Amino acid sequence: MIRKVLLVLFVTPILLSFAEGKERLLIDETGRSVRILDSAKRIISLAPNITEILFALGLDEEIAGVTDYCDYPEAALRKPRIGGFSNPSIEKIVSLKPDLIIATRDGNQGETVNRLTELGFSVYWIDPKGFDGVITTIKNVGDLVGRQEESKEIIRKMGARKEKIVAHTRLLPKPRVFFQVGDAPIVTVGKGTLGDDLIRLAGGWSISENETLSYPVYSMETILLKAPEAIIISSMDSKKNYPDLIKRWENWKSIPAVKRNAIYVVDSNLTDRPTHRIVEGLEAVAGMIHPEAFGKKR
Repeated sequence: MIRKVLLVLFVTPILLSFAEGKERLLIDETGRSVRILDSAKRIISLAPNITEILFALGLDEEIAGVTDYCDYPEAALRKPRIGGFSNPSIEKIVSLKPDLIIATRDGNQGETVNRLTELGFSVYWIDPKGFDGVITTIKNVGDLVGRQEESKEIIRKMGARKEKIVAHTRLLPKPRVFFQVGDAPIVTVGKGTLGDDLIRLAGGWSISENETLSYPVYSMETILLKAPEAIIISSMDSKKNYPDLIKRWENWKSIPAVKRNAIYVVDSNLTDRPTHRIVEGLEAVAGMIHPEAFGKKR
């Protein structure tokens, strides 16, 4: 009996805190303990993918600030700017008086997160890895901001579209694919990255799938040796002349992708940002790897 009373005494304050909408103690995606206000009303996003997820969950008025690179959806362009996601303005963030800040391990500096935490802000760090990691992040952010039903619906739709692509390409041959994310030097995607996942799910075989580095540098000799049958170039740099880059690839006549006229440029916002739109990137990549299966021409 005494043990039961003690248990109630220890548990009741926590339950009351939750009921009154004060705060919760959560573990973020990097293993940090974070105290979060139960119903955050002023949220700052430190990366474009976070901004996209927040808007997809139906948050607009709650978003108090975004980075200079947050360009989707259109409503994000009207939000106060806090600088770049690798070097945001701490002063600007403080002036916006957020009760929740969401950061990403891939892009935001640990120094920034630590500084904001020292100033007393609740900073939740996401760290999505691969397609399934994006699903997990959407669920976690939905739980974080009290939009669980919205996140479940987004995840359900993503899963249905993904399975449709996988089923459509499962029995097709798996061509060798080179996914390019950098030009000088030539950079590709390694094992466990989003690009690597997209190629596999779209019915292809990444020639760099066994690379332990996330973004390894490849020499032209290596690419010639691995002989990709399709080359997909991510449009990460808006200032680059991608038609010119394709023409440069066409000089290498011995590469099967060049012979097959299978060199493509894909919108990096769909393939590189870990958001719900990644499933659109999957559909785009599948159409490039298996154009005939989707009624497209090379």
